[in-house]
Amino acid sequence: MTKPAPSAVTIRIRIAVGENIAIGQGKADLLEAIGRTGSISAAARELDMSYRKAWMLVDEMNQCFPSPVVTAAKGGLRGGGAVVTELGQEALTRFRRIQAKAFKAIEEDVREFRKRLLD
Repeated sequence: MTKPAPSAVTIRIRIAVGENIAIGQGKADLLEAIGRTGSISAAARELDMSYRKAWMLVDEMNQCFPSPVVTAAKGGLRGGGAVVTELGQEALTRFRRIQAKAFKAIEEDVREFRKRLLD
């Protein structure tokens, strides 16, 4: 699923569980990066964030779902790694679909609103 096109006006969607954010734009980007790189640390570098921050985001996501969205193995002789689970991929796909639907629903209003902004 593709991300909505960037524009001068954006909306931020977050799906919360209690006080925790199960998924939002940043966490979705992190899941995609982990899927591409197979590593939380490589995904963090790709997104220009610290490993600690990436790990905390993964941990918060994992606590919001009934089973992990990312599984990780510690480094060693064969190195570590991380995998976006089937549930994680489903959550990512659904979140991107929600974003696309929301963007489509407000697209005309945003276009009209942008006409009134400074360039």
